[in-house]
Amino acid sequence: MTPPSEQPPPVELSIRSHREADDGTLVIEVTGEVDLDTAPHLAAAIIECLDREASRGPCILDLTAVTFLDSAGLTVLLQATRHAGRRHASLPVVVDANRPVIRPIEVTGLDDVLALYHTVDEALQAPRP
Repeated sequence: MTPPSEQPPPVELSIRSHREADDGTLVIEVTGEVDLDTAPHLAAAIIECLDREASRGPCILDLTAVTFLDSAGLTVLLQATRHAGRRHASLPVVVDANRPVIRPIEVTGLDDVLALYHTVDEALQAPRP
């Protein structure tokens, strides 16, 4: 049996999807920490949403409740944006002034690559490709 101090920490991430508009837009609402352990869960949720987008409507990624975002999370955002582009779609990403999220995005220059919005409503109003 593994001693308690050597057991992996619990996943500190919650992903919830819900419909937000009549056009079938699906909002992926992320809460908690996006790091090396949790990033694959986020990637899977985004890819699933993007893969069903053609038949059911667009996706919006809401990161306003994320408390930590590391390089693994940034990689997921970049790869998901590229995946959306290959499908002639966009992936609006909602961030607020929450420094744990916006700071790494700005420092790495991803704010020039990602379609960033301050609110889900703003992302819903944005033109789509």
